[in-house]
Amino acid sequence: MCEMGRGKVELKRIENKINRQVTFAKRRNGLLKKAYELSLLCDAEVALIIFSNKGKLYEFCSTSSMAKSLERYHRSSYSHLEGPQSLQNEQDNYQEYLKLKERVEILQQSQRHILGEDLGQLGTDEIDHLEHVLDASLKQIRGKKSQHMVAKLSDLQQKERDLLELNKSLRNTLERTSAAAQSTWPLDHSENYQPQPSSRPDMFLQPLDYNNTPEIGYNSMEPENNNVAALTQTANGMMVSEWML
Repeated sequence: MCEMGRGKVELKRIENKINRQVTFAKRRNGLLKKAYELSLLCDAEVALIIFSNKGKLYEFCSTSSMAKSLERYHRSSYSHLEGPQSLQNEQDNYQEYLKLKERVEILQQSQRHILGEDLGQLGTDEIDHLEHVLDASLKQIRGKKSQHMVAKLSDLQQKERDLLELNKSLRNTLERTSAAAQSTWPLDHSENYQPQPSSRPDMFLQPLDYNNTPEIGYNSMEPENNNVAALTQTANGMMVSEWML
């Protein structure tokens, strides 16, 4: 029951959906307003979280961070329950720290022994064990190095084969090109060949003018001899006609 200004009102769930939403909005705003007024008037740290029936979040925080207010609430509410457990956790963490510290020191000492340092405190058995460890490590290192070298050699051989194949292909292409050029060159040369005109006067290329008709009582070769006699040899051995002199 709740006393109001005009009487008592029974508090129970509002069945009407619309009235329920209206009442939720009004009272939510009133509650947020009251929280703000409380933080402002009393200088109190107030954090208010409201979820509607549909899961929508409404919140108010008087500080700059809701997370810090919740962390403060968690420390204030559960610190007395987590006290013994926290102490046990701290002890366990410290023991784990000591174990890790001891292991680190052992590893550092082993590293110095492998490097050949601080061997004076080692006995014969310990030195023999260290020698066997170094031999095993050296074998593994050499084996790994051999694997890398074999892999690299295989890659180089494959590259060599690829280059040989490429060289062979280029050589065959060059030979075919050369053979094709040689087979077509004589034909092209004969087609493009044109006889050059003689540098001598045309008169030297014309036959001598004489009558080839035989006559009774005359020598048929006489006119040829006369024309030949008309040619005069110059100093350089060229035959020229008398009219050119």
